[in-house]
Amino acid sequence: MFERFTAAARETVINARRTAQQLDHAKVGTEHLLLALLAEEAGIACTVLHQAGLDQARVRADVERLAGAQSKILGEEDAAALQTIGIDLDAVLARVEESLGPQALAVPPPPTSRRERLWPWQRTGQGGSGSPGRSPGFTPRAKKTLELALREAIQLRHGYIGTEHILLGLLRDNAGLAATVLAGAGVTADALRAATLAELAKAG
Repeated sequence: MFERFTAAARETVINARRTAQQLDHAKVGTEHLLLALLAEEAGIACTVLHQAGLDQARVRADVERLAGAQSKILGEEDAAALQTIGIDLDAVLARVEESLGPQALAVPPPPTSRRERLWPWQRTGQGGSGSPGRSPGFTPRAKKTLELALREAIQLRHGYIGTEHILLGLLRDNAGLAATVLAGAGVTADALRAATLAELAKAG
């Protein structure tokens, strides 16, 4: 599948991984793909997102806030799974803090030494001294987004997968962290989809 990605789309996937590493997140999620699509080199996707009033600084702040409140305890897939059986993670966390105090779920302070900042497999004794660090893997939801990008390209009869297709794939997900960020910014998936298709028509 990746051989059909344009250079910009491949760079977007690389940037999503890089962003996850910078934020110290163990997995690449839909939120990291969204942040990568806001980079200038993301072409049509970036244009559409910026026209909708989104920018990297705001989205990154939202991701850090939401991930800090939620994914440090459970990942987005865990939260979504709980929601399908009627468990509201936010309500549960609120009850825990109500019972145990406001700092009961506080995230510990960031590591201070370089060794503590390394990914576990980068530390001496786990993979060998000087062994290259591995990039974080993708969450099932992020993998699904990339699969949906391929479906979008096929549906549009395009022989390539560009950043616009990644964005269209991302917009099909209504429960991930990226969807939460978009909803919080007052941006609807339908409006973004229409804007993306309009940009594609202009480019074509």
